[in-house]
Amino acid sequence: MSDTPHHEALAPEALDQLFLKARTYNAFTGEVDDALLHRLYDLMKFGPTQTNTCPARFVFVRSAEGKAKLGPALDKGNYAKTMAAPCTAIVAYDMAFFDKMPVLAPHTETRPWFSEMPDDELYRTALRSSSLEGAYLILAARALGLDCGPMSGFDRAKLDAAFFAGTAIRSNFLVNLGRGDPASVHPRAPRLGFDETCRIE
Repeated sequence: MSDTPHHEALAPEALDQLFLKARTYNAFTGEVDDALLHRLYDLMKFGPTQTNTCPARFVFVRSAEGKAKLGPALDKGNYAKTMAAPCTAIVAYDMAFFDKMPVLAPHTETRPWFSEMPDDELYRTALRSSSLEGAYLILAARALGLDCGPMSGFDRAKLDAAFFAGTAIRSNFLVNLGRGDPASVHPRAPRLGFDETCRIE
């Protein structure tokens, strides 16, 4: 008998919360405290990444001092809602993520696989897996009852200078977190159908 657990499909209510009725919010209320941020990370960290590289790095901006650093990097259209959000997650990636590989993949010597990569390939690797981790963060936040407002629309050079100066960490995208105000939601945009984007061979 196999020891592999058998998983049932999630209940429709869970699928609604994670995907079908989940929306991108532009205004938030509530509080996102330290304990919730720890729960959020401890849930999302188990999502898969390439060779378990886990290149994402996160800054959770809540304080007035943090918002003062973040504000000048934001595009005009994102400024007010981000300054008002209870918390903004900076999803970033560490271009020196390979230094953690002895911990993350102790079964074999994987550090040189990445440390010796050409820069453009290393960048694609870090960006790809950190984007996955950012998506896991959104799903984990929704699973824990938070609403999200993911966005680009910021000056990466300014943000990196404010938060990551002197490091190999670079910003990817931002996610506002809190309890979403339904009045701030825009009408849902269309999505492409299966036959427009998929094929089965």
